[in-house]
Amino acid sequence: MQPRVLRRLTFVGCLLALGVVACGRAVQPPPPEPAGGEKAPYSIGPSDILAITVWKNPELSLPQVPVRPDGRISAPLVNDVQAAGLTTEQLKQVLTEKLAEYVTAPEVTVVVVQINSRKVFVLGEVLRPGPVPLVQDMRVLDAISWAGGFSTFADKNGVKVIRRAPSGGVTEYSFSYGDFVMGTKDEANMLLENGDTIVVKD
Repeated sequence: MQPRVLRRLTFVGCLLALGVVACGRAVQPPPPEPAGGEKAPYSIGPSDILAITVWKNPELSLPQVPVRPDGRISAPLVNDVQAAGLTTEQLKQVLTEKLAEYVTAPEVTVVVVQINSRKVFVLGEVLRPGPVPLVQDMRVLDAISWAGGFSTFADKNGVKVIRRAPSGGVTEYSFSYGDFVMGTKDEANMLLENGDTIVVKD
């Protein structure tokens, strides 16, 4: 079997697995950008990696602690603590209150060192198709670049972004690399959301 045929079969299989195949779906214009101003703080999610530092208490500090699938972490003295759904500031307050039973005026710092809970998927004619970590302010071209860039056979002007709403509805957006480079459709390089699927056809 030819390599391109294998790639195509793998590509279709990935689409079916993600439930994003839909024939004849109307393509929508890019969604409006969020209003300017202060961005919402990041909420910790399962599989994220945190670093927790308790000042002057290295035995209570954790350079790397994973958030378990149940959304909790394990830490010295405080045992299991809910982390998923909280911001780093909120988790810091929770840990500070719990540690205050054992340590005088604990100073706690919480940092997300690796984001694993938020992903987009880049499928089709890119060099490394698959899930891509969703970092803040990531756009279509950022995700494609993270996936190694377009392959030799990619249709750069026929990129689709498929977004599934919490209600179950699916919206499809289009992206043309040529139009973006020419500066005619800058807005098509849209901000991505958790769970978006980018499809690069050949």
